[in-house]
Amino acid sequence: MPPDPEEVSASVFAALADTNRRAILASLAQHGPSTATDLSRRLSITRQGIAKHLALLADAGLVTSDAGGGRRVLYRHRSEPIKVAQSYLAALAAGWDDAFDRLEAFLAGPPR
Repeated sequence: MPPDPEEVSASVFAALADTNRRAILASLAQHGPSTATDLSRRLSITRQGIAKHLALLADAGLVTSDAGGGRRVLYRHRSEPIKVAQSYLAALAAGWDDAFDRLEAFLAGPPR
């Protein structure tokens, strides 16, 4: 059974609400797979802070981790949850657009 778009969207929105998490995703998108230490150096956030944010991003499905060489763990960004959230917002917007079009027609009155 596919995940519920509303639940995926809520997780994405909660994860993206924090500027540090958005910065982490932007860094991963720009620089590619990175370790928590790499991200910490780039973003001037403690490694512990990065780890906390990466865990929340992983819970939302926005990052994955892979074992690198030795004890290194590489994090990659995932765009699928964001695409689900975009589709969810587009569906909501379409409903509002239709409602506003009907309201505008009603307020304009009958054609003369």
